[in-house]
Amino acid sequence: MAIRRISAEETPLIPYLKRVLQYKSLIGSLAKRDIRAQYAQTLLGILWSALQPLAGLLVFTIFFDKLIQVEIPNKVPYPLFAFSGMISWYYFTFLIAHGGTALINSQSLIKKVYFPKLILPISKVVVGLLELGISMILLAIMMLYLGRMPSPQIIFLPLFIILNIITGLAVAIWLSALTVRYRDFQHLIPYLINFGIWLTPVFYPSTLFPPDMKYLIYLNPMAGVIEGFRWTLLGGEAPSIYYIFSFTFTIFVLGTGLFYFRRIEKSIADYV
Repeated sequence: MAIRRISAEETPLIPYLKRVLQYKSLIGSLAKRDIRAQYAQTLLGILWSALQPLAGLLVFTIFFDKLIQVEIPNKVPYPLFAFSGMISWYYFTFLIAHGGTALINSQSLIKKVYFPKLILPISKVVVGLLELGISMILLAIMMLYLGRMPSPQIIFLPLFIILNIITGLAVAIWLSALTVRYRDFQHLIPYLINFGIWLTPVFYPSTLFPPDMKYLIYLNPMAGVIEGFRWTLLGGEAPSIYYIFSFTFTIFVLGTGLFYFRRIEKSIADYV
């Protein structure tokens, strides 16, 4: 009977994704390794993950609440408004920054052991969930202190966390695949993050956009995710149905990213 050699490139995408799920224990091990490495060399440990967003919140509050005095819908205290957007944005940028460079930062592992390389950016989802959880605890403490109860729509929060993950992974998978061959992309990542925050209603409400420029918000999937976070946690107006266009585009980016990643995976070891 003839033996047919199945190469990585020949495996269709769906069976490949099922194979990735079979490596869930490895995903957990990589996530634990990254968490240990992230906090092992710091004196403050996990406390540092709390101090960083609080420091950013202090800057935004002084600038946008005290100096500019931006009007916030639904009379939400500005610290709650800003922080609810920051935790979603920071998780998104964590996935891009760490997932986008996951392959080139794991060169030695890639050359020694075979495993689906998609595991590397996916493992960053788990690592980022730790910081997201810490930030959510901080937000809960702030809401308790300011006397603001969560809205009944909080049951939809997991949905927007999933959308947060999908949006971050869609970009991270593309960047991780492109960065392997074109190292300049790793220098582009910080600029994308720093520029993107100004186009996203993280520390200002989307109502500041003029009506004739509102489409810029609807084209930004993270704007919909952040407004969804605020709606589930703080109440107010639900995200516009027009965000469906940006979320549809995100699914397209994720799908094409997975196909491209799968296509070049066999040659990744030759470039790292």
